[in-house]
Amino acid sequence: MEDSLVEEGDCTVGAAAAPALIAVHPAEHSVVVAVGAELRAFDLKENCAISLSDNSSGPPHSDSIRDIAFSSNGELFVSAGDDKLVKIWETDSWICINTVQSEKRVSAICVSNEGRFVTFADKFGVVWVVSLVGENKDKKPVPILGHYCSIITSMKFSPDGQFIATADRDFKIRVTAFPKNPLTGAHEIQSFYLGHTDFVSCLAFVCSPDQNQGFLLSGSGDSTVRLWDCVNGSLLDTFELGEKVKMLETDETEESEISAAVADICASFDGSLIAVAIQSFNGVMLLSCDFSSKKLSFTKKIQMEKSYIPTNLSLSSERLWTVMGASNSSNNSNNKNKLLLTRIRIISNLKNKDASCQDPICLEDNQVPAGEKLLLELQGSLEASAQEEAFVNVAKSVRASLQNMMIKKQYSVERRETRKRNRNDKKIKS
Repeated sequence: MEDSLVEEGDCTVGAAAAPALIAVHPAEHSVVVAVGAELRAFDLKENCAISLSDNSSGPPHSDSIRDIAFSSNGELFVSAGDDKLVKIWETDSWICINTVQSEKRVSAICVSNEGRFVTFADKFGVVWVVSLVGENKDKKPVPILGHYCSIITSMKFSPDGQFIATADRDFKIRVTAFPKNPLTGAHEIQSFYLGHTDFVSCLAFVCSPDQNQGFLLSGSGDSTVRLWDCVNGSLLDTFELGEKVKMLETDETEESEISAAVADICASFDGSLIAVAIQSFNGVMLLSCDFSSKKLSFTKKIQMEKSYIPTNLSLSSERLWTVMGASNSSNNSNNKNKLLLTRIRIISNLKNKDASCQDPICLEDNQVPAGEKLLLELQGSLEASAQEEAFVNVAKSVRASLQNMMIKKQYSVERRETRKRNRNDKKIKS
């Protein structure tokens, strides 16, 4: 008989497939895809693959990468994941300048607005900070805040850099003050954002011209995108995605229960474009934010081929970049040597306001920047578009992985104690 105890912080991630990720440079100078432990980078200015090198004396990624991000000015790129490594790269040379060892697996990362600090969150809900400048450069990470034993799923800095927003699988969003010296300063809670009825999967800030702190967007497993006041945490609007997206039919009841979950959100700074990826939808939903009325509105639904369900999004000034793919769901040697297939789709014509102009379109493979060179480097193959069955399996794998990560499991007292003794994320000795 199962006990009512819950194993906090447990997600058995090592046995789950990690979704492919994509990040594009703010000025679209480069684009990076992460799948499994691989980083695939492409220079969009020179139209060539980027060769990554490491001067940090740290090991390369050896397990699934869970988050990647550029700094706001594009000078830095960071990656982190299940191997407990946070790697920091300079993008002018694509040399890794620092490898930080986390005590536990890393679930989210971000770079402070001025590029002085990198923050990362571990699977037990603790957020750590690393300084990149001054006398504290290269010192050990310092914990600055925590979500008590709850996986942090997303982390973003406010537009003015004064606050850091964190979301978790227990439906909560927290906004915390980020002092000028976070290594020693107090970290006061600005507000909690309560309203979601399922895990919060992603966050994004939008900003009006007359408000530096902006508004916060959140996506959730409850099939909603919500708009929040950054100062007091009040809920301003809720957009129900189920009303606009027709759910894909499935015979598997358990999958259909979570298939409407929001997988990712990215937004233009001015809120005129909000792109939403949904776990059951073969495409992207476009919304917009009206700052005067503080409301979210539907703009357009862009559908792609039936087997293509984006796992991650990234927005540049010109285009919306999407990726679908996943790491292998097993760590056996056969899978380690197997090509990790991904698929890239790019949406253009996003900011045409003239009614006579063409609507947003999904580019064909022969229309993407750098063409076959880019696709071969980021996808691993030019035949990805023909792998329909493989990508159907990817979608199932990612949905199962999300359920595995976001739902706390029930264990007997005896089983709980056994798992504690056999944990593989024990604190690393100095």
